[in-house]
Amino acid sequence: MKADSETPTRARLGVLGFLAAMAFILYLDRVCMGQAAPAIQKELGISDFWMGLTFSAFSVSYVLFEIPTGRLGDRRGSRGVLTRIVLWWSAFTVMTGLAWGLWALLAIRFLFGAGEAGALPNSARVLRVWFAEADRGRAQAFVATSMLLGGVFSPFVSQRLMDAVGWRATFAVFGLLGAAWAAAFHRWFRDDPAAHPAVNEAELRLIAEDRRGEDVSPTREKIPWPSVLRSPDVWLLGLAMVTMAATYNLLISWYPKYLQEARGISASDSGLYSSLVLAAGASGCLLGGWVTDRLTEGFAGRRWGRTLQAVAGSALTAAALGGSVLVDSPAVATALVAAACFGVQIQMPSWWAAATLVSGRHVGALFGFMNMIGNVGGIASPAFFGWLLDRMDAAGRVGRAKWEPGFWAYVGLSLIGAALWAFVDPRRVVGGDESNAAASDPA
Repeated sequence: MKADSETPTRARLGVLGFLAAMAFILYLDRVCMGQAAPAIQKELGISDFWMGLTFSAFSVSYVLFEIPTGRLGDRRGSRGVLTRIVLWWSAFTVMTGLAWGLWALLAIRFLFGAGEAGALPNSARVLRVWFAEADRGRAQAFVATSMLLGGVFSPFVSQRLMDAVGWRATFAVFGLLGAAWAAAFHRWFRDDPAAHPAVNEAELRLIAEDRRGEDVSPTREKIPWPSVLRSPDVWLLGLAMVTMAATYNLLISWYPKYLQEARGISASDSGLYSSLVLAAGASGCLLGGWVTDRLTEGFAGRRWGRTLQAVAGSALTAAALGGSVLVDSPAVATALVAAACFGVQIQMPSWWAAATLVSGRHVGALFGFMNMIGNVGGIASPAFFGWLLDRMDAAGRVGRAKWEPGFWAYVGLSLIGAALWAFVDPRRVVGGDESNAAASDPA
C-alpha cells in the first residue's frame, strides 16, 4: 500500500472497470443466443417449444448455483471465485458453437448457466468492500449498465459475425474474450483494498466513509436462515426481480425473432432494432444509479430513495409494452418496447442497492438467494412464450396474431412489480436491529 497523501489514489475505479468489463462480456455471451436462435433452429431442426426450453436450461442452472457461488465469495473472497466463474462460462460459450443436436445444446446451455451463476452476487460483494455506501448506487449502476451494453452490442455484433463466419465460430470468438479477462483480473485484483499496492491511506478512508457499522470482511458465520425466510424484503425483492427478469428475458430471447416473423423486419435489421431496445434499457440503468443516490441523499432517505423510481419504472414498462402491440408502425412499436426496456432497467440500480443493504454481512449468499428467486422469471419466461407460440401455430395464427397476445401477460406482470416495490423497506437488515436502522433514517 502506498504511503499516505492528501489525494486519494483511484484503484477503486480500476476495480469498477474490471467489473464493468466482466459484466459486458457476461451479457455479450448470454444475449447472442437470441440472435443466433433462428440459425440454430434451422440447422439443428429445433421447434419453438424446445428452443424455449433451451433458453430456460440456462436459467435453471443459473438459479441452482446462485447461492453456493455467492456463499463461496462470502467465505473466501471474490478474486478466485470470479476468475473461476468467468473461465467456466467462457468455456461453455465456445462449446455452444460445437453443439451437434438438441440434447447436446440443452446440456451445454445448462452448464453455461452454472458458470455465470455467482457473477453478480460476487460483483455486489466486491462493490460493498471497495465503495462507500453513498457511492454504491452509481457504482452498481455503472456495472449493470455495462452488462446491458453487452446486451446492446450482442445482437448487432453477433449477427455481423454470423454473416461473416457462421454462428458456430461466433460463439468461439465471444468465449475467448472472457478467458482474457480472467487472466488480467486475477493478476491485478485484491479482495482487501488495504492489500492492494495501488491504494493509499486517503483512498482507504474514502472507501470506509459512511459504513454505518457495516462489517465487510469475509465471514464463515452460518447464514441466519430463519431471519432470512421471515424477512418481508427478501421475498418482496425476489418477487420484484421475477417481474423484471421475465420481461427482460422476453426481449433478449424472443424479440429478434418477433421482429422478423411478426413485423417483417430482416434478420440484419432485427439485430439493429433489438440493440436499440436494449440500449434504451442501458440508459435507464445508468440514469437509475444517479437518481437512486440523489433520492437517498435528499428528501426520500433510504426507505423511498431505493424504491420510488422502481415503482415508476414498473408502471412505465406496463404502459409502454401494452402500447406497442396497439400500433402498426414497426418503428413506433420498437420505440415503445424500448421505453418498456428503459422502465425495466431503471429499477435495476434500486434493486442492487436495496438487496445489498438488506443482506447485511451475507451479501454474496443473500443477494444470490434473492436473485435466484427472481430468475424463476428467467426460467419460466422463454419456455412459456415458446409454448404459447406453438399453441398459436396449432390454432392457425400467424404474424402478429401469433406473437402479440402473449405480451399482455407481461403487462400484468409489470403492474404486479409496481405493487411489490411499494412495500420494500431497505432499512430492515436481515439479522440486524431493524428498529434502530429505521430510527436513524425515518424517511
